Amino acid sequence: MHRIFQTFIDLLSEAENAEGFRQAMDSTVAALDLSCFAYLSLPNASQKQPRVISTYPIDWTTYYLRNHYERVDPIVIQALQDPEPFRWGSGLMTNSYSSAQRKLLDQASEFGIRFGFTIPIHDGRGPIAALTFATDLQRLPFEKCIDSHARVLQLIALYFHAHVRRKLSGDHCIGEVCLSPRELECLEWAAQGKSAWEIGCILGISRNTVAYYLENAKKKLGVRTIAQAVARLAAANKRKQN
Repeated sequence: MHRIFQTFIDLLSEAENAEGFRQAMDSTVAALDLSCFAYLSLPNASQKQPRVISTYPIDWTTYYLRNHYERVDPIVIQALQDPEPFRWGSGLMTNSYSSAQRKLLDQASEFGIRFGFTIPIHDGRGPIAALTFATDLQRLPFEKCIDSHARVLQLIALYFHAHVRRKLSGDHCIGEVCLSPRELECLEWAAQGKSAWEIGCILGISRNTVAYYLENAKKKLGVRTIAQAVARLAAANKRKQN
């Protein structure tokens, strides 16, 4: 598992666009016998639709987005309500689903998406995201991997989200001050109470490199402390929401 994880981190670091990220995760999914995956980040005020990176059948993802199924998808709704990873599929479903939700799940199953393990991502720095590993049947390798490596898969999802957000997001400014993608990312993690060492582990960089980016962010924002920089970030985010 250590080798697979390290290879995943290396591929993430090299990815520069959505296709690069798709290939990085696809290689990891194949190495772990997890069949297929889908990453979905709900849209913010400047986006018209969710960001989707996946190996689901393209006909299904196109149909899903065209019909705005993220608004009724029970998997997405559960991810919005609960930050804990969860399994879903035949025999694991609740009876409270609406007819529209059941129709959606029936349609997904026609494309081989019948069982899954979904990891919600609530990082407090933007719209909720989720990463799902899915399969058409409850195959033993799939179940064994989920049972043995649930926490590692959660970390993989978090790393994937962090790198996608940094490299594919075009908004790196706090008010009139523009930070580099790495400076903003380190500051956002600091706002979540993460130490320089923890941020380094998440982003795959050293503690000293994190400190360097945070120092640059402070200088650009004209503040002396991380707490002051975080306050500037919070104020800017609040203005964007209003």
